[in-house]
Amino acid sequence: MLDKKLKEINEKSHPYPTWKRFIQYFRPYIQDILIALGLLAISAAGQAIAPFLVGWSIDHLITRGNWRGLIQIIVLLFFIYIANTFIFRARIRQITWIMQRVLAQIRYDILTKIQSLPLGFFDRSQAGDLMSRLLNDVSTVEQAFGITILQIIGSIFSLIGITIAMLALNLKLGLLINFVVPLIIFATAFFASWARKRFRTTRQTIGQLSAKLQEDINSVREAQAFNRIQVNMQQFDTINAANRDANIQAIAITAAFSPSIDFLNTLGTAGVLAYGGYLTVKGAATVGTVTSFLIYVQQFFQPIQALSQFYTQAQSALAGLERIFLLLDEPALLQDAPDAIEMPPIIGKVEFENVSFGYTPNQLALNQVSFHAKPGQMIALVGATGAGKSTIINLILRFYDVLDGIITVDGIDIRSVTQASLRRQIGVVFQDTVLLSGTVAENIAFGRKDATQAEIELAAEIANVHEFITSLPQGYATRLGEQGTNLSQGQQQLLSIARAVLINPRILILDEATSSIDTRTEALVQEALARLLKERTSFVIAHRLSTVTNADLVLVVEQGKIVESGTHAELIDKQGVYANFYRLQFGTVV
Repeated sequence: MLDKKLKEINEKSHPYPTWKRFIQYFRPYIQDILIALGLLAISAAGQAIAPFLVGWSIDHLITRGNWRGLIQIIVLLFFIYIANTFIFRARIRQITWIMQRVLAQIRYDILTKIQSLPLGFFDRSQAGDLMSRLLNDVSTVEQAFGITILQIIGSIFSLIGITIAMLALNLKLGLLINFVVPLIIFATAFFASWARKRFRTTRQTIGQLSAKLQEDINSVREAQAFNRIQVNMQQFDTINAANRDANIQAIAITAAFSPSIDFLNTLGTAGVLAYGGYLTVKGAATVGTVTSFLIYVQQFFQPIQALSQFYTQAQSALAGLERIFLLLDEPALLQDAPDAIEMPPIIGKVEFENVSFGYTPNQLALNQVSFHAKPGQMIALVGATGAGKSTIINLILRFYDVLDGIITVDGIDIRSVTQASLRRQIGVVFQDTVLLSGTVAENIAFGRKDATQAEIELAAEIANVHEFITSLPQGYATRLGEQGTNLSQGQQQLLSIARAVLINPRILILDEATSSIDTRTEALVQEALARLLKERTSFVIAHRLSTVTNADLVLVVEQGKIVESGTHAELIDKQGVYANFYRLQFGTVV
């Protein structure tokens, strides 16, 4: 999606407006920037006066044998360079302070945006590419605009100071040197427009590379089991080669820029020697003036050399900024209404009235779905994979908004309340448990950071997992591996139940919570769930029909519609879709 937009930008003749957007991040630091600019101006003045003093010493001290005056000038130059050293250190600290806060804000904005985007965005985006924007692209911006930006701003000030000094010292020689400035501007513009497209491609391919790398790492077990390692490596090699070629093309273009500046430097030096020598012979300039100009020429092109080095990094950084800003501009389709209210304490009445929804515009996942769940009822959702069961759950949590119809909780349209206040009162136990790499206690308190240790332990006891936790080396302070890899599936599920118990929800959602665990652990899970479900409205997605025989209402979902509803016994008597499911699982219908 984002890469498609980047391709459109790449095909346009004009550059994408990123500078203005990037500069906006510096607005809170205007005062600090002014201090940094002041330090740079002082440093540039010191740099500009030194060559003048050298030339003046030749004409007025050395040629006249004034060694005492020469020593005084040398001491003065020494103090100027010492002062510049301290000023240089101060300006580095000042600009680094500013840049790190700007980069931290960009990272914060990216993560905040990712967290606020609707689930539909992630259905069409790769996690690795999003991580590449947060890490690789921001890192590229940091490399270009971190310490380097200090050198660039300093170079600009130096150029201004040196130009003024040269024009003041000798107008004719000064104009001769500044004649190359238009040539430099032309060369920069020429190479910049050519290289930007190549660097856009490098940022796109590194995003694809990150996405592929994450996918291959996450699926390494499946790759080994299905003997797919070679296929994965061939696919990775193709993307890796594309990234390599894009970088080579970009660097090849920028590599031609530096020699162009070197040529102009040589041209300027030759011009000073030739024309300066001519003016000296004619008596229109002194040896000291020409000497000062030769030093100025070297100083004049040093900032330009720095600019040429910065140029390569800047093209890559601007391409990275384009990707970052495209992500930040992605519309957050699911937003709270301007007049949204806090959801009052939920009793547990849930109603769907003619609800229709589709993940894509041309295909409905739910079509005119209606049902009523009374407070405290257990609602079982039964159906084949892709029938629409998870979609119903996603809509209750308001991960998506309905296309038509209305969903109410306790008679309140869920679109009229804030998402946070709604979800705060809904507990979820997913089939695939997500655990953090923190402690056991931190994982249980995932939805309630203010929970006390006593509350965490009580939730664990209700979830039948307290005894297991206390057997761990550090008990509740035991740190879990990434995604809880050092725990069994059943232990992860019990922790997930404890997490739901802790927030004490009035509505509970169970997404096939016992499908991947052994029989012994399932007994513990079922006992914990029985405690958790008590006096709560619950929605249970189940493929094992034995787990929903006691449900107050069974909804049979097929192709986005509720085709049957009733209790287990009622649906068995109907001898319809549900009875057929039951027969397929157990070989008989009771």
